[in-house]
Amino acid sequence: MAQTPFRVVQWTTGNVGKSSVAAIAANPAYELVGCFAWSPDKVGRDAGELAGTAPLGIRATDSVDELLALKPDVVVYNPMWIDVGELERILSAGVNVVSTACFITGHNQGEGRDRLMAACIRGGSTMFGSGISPGFVDQLAVVAAGICDRVDRITVNEAADTTFYDSPDTEKPVGFGQPIDNPDLPAMTAHGTGVFGEAVRMIGDALGVEFDEVRCDAEYAQTTEDLDLGSWTIPAGCVAGVYVSWKGILDGTTRVELTVRWRKGRTLEPDWVVDQDGWVIEVAGRPTVTMKVGFLPPPDFEATTLEEFMVLGHIMTAMPAINAIPAVVAAAPGIVTYNDLQLVLPRGVMPGSHR
Repeated sequence: MAQTPFRVVQWTTGNVGKSSVAAIAANPAYELVGCFAWSPDKVGRDAGELAGTAPLGIRATDSVDELLALKPDVVVYNPMWIDVGELERILSAGVNVVSTACFITGHNQGEGRDRLMAACIRGGSTMFGSGISPGFVDQLAVVAAGICDRVDRITVNEAADTTFYDSPDTEKPVGFGQPIDNPDLPAMTAHGTGVFGEAVRMIGDALGVEFDEVRCDAEYAQTTEDLDLGSWTIPAGCVAGVYVSWKGILDGTTRVELTVRWRKGRTLEPDWVVDQDGWVIEVAGRPTVTMKVGFLPPPDFEATTLEEFMVLGHIMTAMPAINAIPAVVAAAPGIVTYNDLQLVLPRGVMPGSHR
């Protein structure tokens, strides 16, 4: 007997949200029943139109009450940052949440995490956060450690030339565009990339380890000329390269390290070499396991602009949360990570799987 589709509300239709809508609409495991519009100009428009697909017969609304009245099984929550008050309303109403909004364990939310946990308990609901990185890639590292009888250290290294990634709202909080000698840079970067620290904690939890310290170290590179990025410009002498290392430290030794190296433009000083677009995972132990995670478009993928090519990144960000929906709905109430879920399976994504 076929399982009744999960009733899904899509929350926002930005870049990741558009890919979410398209994936939900195409998957027989899910039924899109509602769509939240963050900006007033999207209210009343068809969710398919907003996502760039065929019309879906679902009108976007900015009424939280209206969406909760639909009694969805889950909200796919894709804003850039979480709104604790908004999520409290959703979770307290008994609606599960899967999110891509910089959330893994919630520890960066401070007392906000306690509020979310309380809302889960009140509503009997579950909240889960992921994405490609941090999130899915870090879970791959945990899986890779499953063939070791000793794990000395886990590292996940991300590197990318982000020159054509035009997203100042996400990059400025990390430090891009700041004067290279700004003394507040380290604190800014630690705050802007704090979700990687949550991922360090998730890996530690999977290993049964509670770190003495989870620390962020950062280095910077500057552009020697004004760098035009489309919607904004980084002036000469300002940050156009950020290297971040989040470390989980136990007894003075780094046991888990997640690093990201992002650079922009051809006028970087120092001129960091980025010879990968993706992730390199190493589990040092017995045995030592190495993995390289990259991505390529399929043969039928059509992209005439860089913006269209970036859709691949949006898909990779959206799908870990969407594929986790059945496991999250089945999970106990509370804030959960991959460590708490049954195996996340990519159901409904193979052509013909609706039969």
